[in-house]
Amino acid sequence: MDEAARAKALVDEYFQLQRIVEDFDARALTIKAWSVTLSAAGIVTAYAQLKPMILLVAAFSALVFWSVEALWKANQQAFYARIHAIETAVATGESLSPLQIATSWSRAWRDNGRSRRALGIMAWPHVLLPHVLVAAAGLILYLVAPPAP
Repeated sequence: MDEAARAKALVDEYFQLQRIVEDFDARALTIKAWSVTLSAAGIVTAYAQLKPMILLVAAFSALVFWSVEALWKANQQAFYARIHAIETAVATGESLSPLQIATSWSRAWRDNGRSRRALGIMAWPHVLLPHVLVAAAGLILYLVAPPAP
């Protein structure tokens, strides 16, 4: 592959990575929407059906969605190593082999502690919200004001 073709392939790869990262963000919003919808519906159902245990189910479902979003973000983060490598290569003029998305992602995923990274990501404000609020609401309502017949 000549230098011009390599440069074009690297630019194409960069923009593909940007699309991938944006798609992860769009899906994270979907995860949040499902979390709030399902958990809030659970809270309402607990009072409509007078079943306090549904409050715990609602709280637990919010925790599950929170975990899923954190894992989703951990997967997304593994793409940033390649984005940064391409940006650095362009800024410094260094040569970089194109078409390395999967190789770079696998290396970053392995080097960053795999899914353990998700535990740290769970503390990021834009990840923990709104899941933690809905989970806390379900648990607090269960403890303080459970539905009663």
